[in-house]
Amino acid sequence: MTSSQARYDMLTETSGRRVMVVEGDWTVFTIGPLDKSLRALSSDEAPDAIDVAGLEAFDTAGAYLIDRVLRMHSELVDTPAVLLGDHPNAAHLLETARAAVIRKAEDEPEHASWRAVLERTGRGTMDMVNEALGMLAFVGEAVSTIFRLLLRPQRIRWTSVVSVAEDAGLDALPIVSMLSFFIGLVIAFLGVNLLQQFGAQVFTVEMVGVLMLRELGVVLTAILLAGRTNSAFTAQIGSMKMREEVDAMRVLGLDPMEVLVAPRLLALIVMTPFLTFAAMLSGILGGMIVMWTTLDISPALFIQRIYDTVPGQHFWAGIIKAPFFAMVVGLVGCRQGLLVEGDVQTLGHRTTTSVVQAIFLVIVIDALFALLYLELDI
Repeated sequence: MTSSQARYDMLTETSGRRVMVVEGDWTVFTIGPLDKSLRALSSDEAPDAIDVAGLEAFDTAGAYLIDRVLRMHSELVDTPAVLLGDHPNAAHLLETARAAVIRKAEDEPEHASWRAVLERTGRGTMDMVNEALGMLAFVGEAVSTIFRLLLRPQRIRWTSVVSVAEDAGLDALPIVSMLSFFIGLVIAFLGVNLLQQFGAQVFTVEMVGVLMLRELGVVLTAILLAGRTNSAFTAQIGSMKMREEVDAMRVLGLDPMEVLVAPRLLALIVMTPFLTFAAMLSGILGGMIVMWTTLDISPALFIQRIYDTVPGQHFWAGIIKAPFFAMVVGLVGCRQGLLVEGDVQTLGHRTTTSVVQAIFLVIVIDALFALLYLELDI
């Protein structure tokens, strides 16, 4: 099948409107000879409308060439092209070509540096507000979904819950325990070196116990889940969104909140306290080894001193935070995954945003808990 030659003609109507009549095949294989003549057109010769009645084959290359001619007449790149005649995909392809136009930085008016700073600050503030509102709406939808499922447990996808619990909980246990163990070592070394100046190095036991039980055990667990599990949730759901599997679920009458979000949240809420407990024990074990090797405090004496001098309220103060951190990590990961669009670039952007946002919220919530415990004298 041979291609019809691409051609055009410029007409002026009695009303003064300039019309570009395009005929033949306007594809990447046929538009080459027209490029030079179209570039030679002045802005006064640029058309106001395009007559596509005689247009045959058409692709994005031809659409870009026509759109470039139209933009010579108007700098309003958001203005749709005026089309005369009928063609099955001319309007869509011209819209696609117009959307791909990159505004040149040199064409933008230069602003004073202080104005640019204010603009970026305002834009960033509005983005934060919109992100916060979107997150609140997603939290409300997720909580209502989980509450509805708890009232009807038969609707919970237990297979998915168990699978996520294994991946996010049991598989994360080695890295969580190992990192907490080394953090306990570091805290103990620092405590011994610092308190030795005052002859109070034995109180390193209390410092290790309080820090690991109250703060570091649960915070380290949450941060590791934010980097490991949160990013996995975003990548998994984002990939499904790119392949239109989420849309297919909706077509089949399945709620993505029930199928994708709720099982992940339930699994994290159940497993995070266990991971936190393991992190606490590992950190205390690391501190115990340091005290045993540097101060000759036996493990039995170390454990007994922890039992005698570290109140149990520190353990509960830390473990209570775990479900809240799990909710934050799961919600952020699932929401960012559902916000992925149809290209790989947004998947990478959303995954990065998911991890950063989750870690930020974990620190903020931990600070709020610290203020709450201070007021309650816990």
